[in-house]
Amino acid sequence: MSDKKRFFEKSFFSVLGLVLVLLILVLANILFARVNIRWDATKENLYSLSDSTEKILGNLKQDVSIKVFYSKSVVNTPSYIKNYANRMLDFLSEYENFSNGKVKIEVYDPKADSEEEEWAQKYGLEGVELATGEKIYLGLVAVAADQEEIIKALDSTNEERLEYDITRIILRVQSPHKPKVGIIAGLPVLGQPPNPYTQQNPQPPWYFVTELQKTYDVEEIRPDAQRIDPDISLLLIIHPAGIGEGLQYAVDQFILAGGSAVIFVDPFSTTGRGPGTAGTAPLKKLFDAWGISFDNTKTLADFSFATRVRNESNQIEDNPFWISLPPETFNAASLITSKLESMLLPAPGVIQKTGIAGLTYEPLLQSSVNSALVDSSSVRSGVDEIRRDFKPQNTKFDLAVKITGTFQTAFKDGRPKVADKAEAGAAKTTPPESDQPPAAPLATGLKPATVIVVADADLLFDGYYFHRQNFLGFNIARIFNDNLNFVLNSSEMLVGGPELINIRSRGKFEKPFTRVKALEEKAQMKWLAREQELIKKVEETNRELERLEGQKDASQRLIASSEQEAEIKKFQEEKRRINKELKIVRRNLRAEIESLGRTVKLINIFLMPLLIGIFGIVFAILRRKKSAGV
Repeated sequence: MSDKKRFFEKSFFSVLGLVLVLLILVLANILFARVNIRWDATKENLYSLSDSTEKILGNLKQDVSIKVFYSKSVVNTPSYIKNYANRMLDFLSEYENFSNGKVKIEVYDPKADSEEEEWAQKYGLEGVELATGEKIYLGLVAVAADQEEIIKALDSTNEERLEYDITRIILRVQSPHKPKVGIIAGLPVLGQPPNPYTQQNPQPPWYFVTELQKTYDVEEIRPDAQRIDPDISLLLIIHPAGIGEGLQYAVDQFILAGGSAVIFVDPFSTTGRGPGTAGTAPLKKLFDAWGISFDNTKTLADFSFATRVRNESNQIEDNPFWISLPPETFNAASLITSKLESMLLPAPGVIQKTGIAGLTYEPLLQSSVNSALVDSSSVRSGVDEIRRDFKPQNTKFDLAVKITGTFQTAFKDGRPKVADKAEAGAAKTTPPESDQPPAAPLATGLKPATVIVVADADLLFDGYYFHRQNFLGFNIARIFNDNLNFVLNSSEMLVGGPELINIRSRGKFEKPFTRVKALEEKAQMKWLAREQELIKKVEETNRELERLEGQKDASQRLIASSEQEAEIKKFQEEKRRINKELKIVRRNLRAEIESLGRTVKLINIFLMPLLIGIFGIVFAILRRKKSAGV
């Protein structure tokens, strides 16, 4: 066979092979177009519905239409919004697949002056105008019967909450009634009206209240209230300093009737009244009846979970009063905290168990063993002063607890007489809440109830868990820890919606460099011990100098004795030696961290090319052996 003929045959069969491969691909696409095969290869199944969502979808009573308004035809839409919208639409298709026809997804492109844009505006969706003059929409509406819920603008920075937000509105449109949440607040969590005397502008509610309002009817309970509305499903009590006995009695009866409550107490409120004072421990009578105690004058310092903050001298320091809780501090057995990853508690106190028969005590959040209780006034003294006298108590303190069971009344003598003058005056001017006669006092709970007590109220403040940003006209909330999730989890658990907890808890946050942090803590503890040793030696030297000074007569006051000079020289040499040692510790710390960083970088850069290269070499060797064998 000539070379020309051989070349022709080889080319012919190559082209024929390509055509056959193309035909196979086309046929495969046609055959599998209607086959729904999906594989979510992500570690945390980011593109799959959670078991809870599938359970909710399986129990839907009414069909739900989800109308998505996305300006797909706007070519100048930022790429990150396009990518997010594509992922969101892909994720929504999972709802259709698992709902057996109960959920229907409708996608609309609201072009300028179109009917779709009119509908988007009627639903109140927030369109954003780009610099080019084009307007983009990215929001959705869930509709079932005469109920509708709207997400005005989907936030790409909160993608980890997407499943929760969608499932929540699907649940909302299934029922026309929202559960009620009552709030007793010693902090302005519900916002403040404008003050014409101080020219102060109105203040909006705190962000967690806004989030609660999406699911619940939120109402304020006045401090002079003598009764809690039994229609309230959940009671939130926030920093109740100065709460009167009349309202405490109302809370007591609410719990005995089977009501649930989440209570936030605080020994040092950074957003309110500052440090607590002796004799004003809030809710003491109730806490005694619930088998717990809370010292209103003690704040927790935890050097293992200290937060890096800027102090009054504009210096960055690790402040042990600002406690950043890592995953291992959350109760993994509780649905409320099992999936949480981080929380920030500014100057919290602790809850301690005293114990009451019949009640179950369950810690939810705990400190490290490298912690201790100090006077709340020390929070303002600075970190150096705390470090000087700090001695860890080698125990894990409870920062939040859950108490369940059938409660006994804290008011064994029945309804208390109104002792507080202000409360008494307010009670006289407050109209009766109901024409019904007051119910007979309960001494024992009618049914089991649940109370969650948290030893910090500042964690609810907006700035301690999210940043508010304005991007292209959107108000974006950038959440950076689980403070909000803890509040919402607790609320939903007590109101009776545990399915939603697991959905939202799938949220991911930035992963800390735990190895680097462990190295830092190790070196810092070593540095702390040496610093404490140095301070003690300074104090001993000063006492020795004072003793020597007292032995001198009046003519020698301005002249240092030889013993003093020797003591001063000894101290200076000791100080130089320890400073040198500190430099070595810090240098070793930096060297370890830099070495770790280089190792991580080398792995990131060369690991995958190396694995692919090894695979290629092995494949080539095996192929050559096979060819040689043939």
